[in-house]
Amino acid sequence: MDVRSILVRAPNWVGDQVLAFPFFFYLRHAYPKAKITVATVSWVKDIQFRGLVDEIVSLPKPLGRGWIEKLRALNEGAKKLKVLGPFDLGITLPNSFSAAWLLYRVGAKRRRGYLTDARGFLLTDKVKWNPDPAIHRAQAYLQLLPTDRVPAPKLEGFWPQEPKDALDDLIPGVLNHFDAPTFWQPKEALEPPEEPYYILAPGSAADSRRWPPEYFVKLAQLIFDQTKLRLVLVGGSTEVPYSMMIQEKAGVPVTDFTAQSKISGLWRLFRNARFTISNDSGLAHIASLCGSKVQVIFGAGNPNRTAPIGPGLAKVTINPVDCWPCELNHCSQPAGEKLKCLIGILPARVWEEAKNALKL
Repeated sequence: MDVRSILVRAPNWVGDQVLAFPFFFYLRHAYPKAKITVATVSWVKDIQFRGLVDEIVSLPKPLGRGWIEKLRALNEGAKKLKVLGPFDLGITLPNSFSAAWLLYRVGAKRRRGYLTDARGFLLTDKVKWNPDPAIHRAQAYLQLLPTDRVPAPKLEGFWPQEPKDALDDLIPGVLNHFDAPTFWQPKEALEPPEEPYYILAPGSAADSRRWPPEYFVKLAQLIFDQTKLRLVLVGGSTEVPYSMMIQEKAGVPVTDFTAQSKISGLWRLFRNARFTISNDSGLAHIASLCGSKVQVIFGAGNPNRTAPIGPGLAKVTINPVDCWPCELNHCSQPAGEKLKCLIGILPARVWEEAKNALKL
């Protein structure tokens, strides 16, 4: 089948979108002349890989939480996309029923996705889901590439260990860094401090992945005592209270960039930082993708599935208690046992592991 137009339903979360970079990279190389359109939720639109796709469409938000409002928004999104078709191939990266329904309503001739969430009748190319917790999400995305054009690409070695001099027509094995101006094409970027600095990213959308902010305060004090480095804080608008607390209580030199930029505008900060320490959040993935060394504090998540895989060296700190990894967004343990996977990770341990693992 001649594939001239492709529709991809992008992931819904910042970290997952970053993990999809190898997928989009190989997809473009498999179909160099095809028009690739991406359908995305609005909060991930900023970090779609514009250097690898042709058109980005933001899907309408439901006006309420009920299924009727969600269905109405989904059908509006399908109508918006249909005028850009017809699409020869549709691929859904999310495993949800609604993502497959979108491809069906748009009328993509081939609809490829994992056989999950009772959506098999909506797909023409059904890929069997492998629940093995050792399979990284980025590899799972790669396995959705049509095998007749991209024979079983592997995640290992996507970012070469030995640095290369330059990009060479974007051939796998030559990429040695993520070039944000090429792939994101950001309209603006924050300027890093002139003095040496490191980054803390204290936020996370899920409380089961959010290290206590008072631990970040102690960590900032430890790092300054030993390095005298300036602290740079990053995060979204919901992280403002955490950043304010760290500024007020840590008593160290701070530059606060929280809620000061779109995510794509952080690339210079991460590229030039000595290192980053982050919760298991989207910004941990952004940091690694942009080239920062990053130590990730894992709570409920499973690093075998979702550890950062960018060109920046990424290591994790875990506390594998009995219920770990539950992979839930909210801790289900009773009072007195809640978030022990995170509370049991002390600041001194994080700093020691970062120094050793990241060779600081």
